Amino acid sequence: MSDKTLIVLMAEDNEHDIVATKRAWKKNNINSSLYIVKDGEECLDYLHGRKKYSEPESSPRPGLVLLDINMPRMDGLAVLKHIREDEKLKDLNVVILTTSKADEDIAESRRLNVNAYILKPIGFEGFSEAIRRINLFWEIAEISGGWD
Repeated sequence: MSDKTLIVLMAEDNEHDIVATKRAWKKNNINSSLYIVKDGEECLDYLHGRKKYSEPESSPRPGLVLLDINMPRMDGLAVLKHIREDEKLKDLNVVILTTSKADEDIAESRRLNVNAYILKPIGFEGFSEAIRRINLFWEIAEISGGWD
């Protein structure tokens, strides 16, 4: 087993979902480090170490990026496109975690090589379980070296 802690970066503008995610982290005793940004532009600032993330300790490289699609300033699909086109970021593991069931969002996510597309379950218990499973899967993948 590795001592390495999974770093998770979540881009989410909905305060309710942010609170639910933090509650799920606590409820499930998730040891991964969670960093939250509120829109796509802030996500890219974090990933590139710009503005308030210019100090390396404020923006450690994530092992997993959770993206909502519908965010202000820059949506999750635009962020995913940027990640996949950037030589330094293209290998990041990205999961779309969204309420969007739109076929075009799913198709575009796949075209941009998203690692997974997950619909946010309704209700805290379902959401909490989804967060637990996402984290467990990526922790196992990180430990086994499958994503390094």
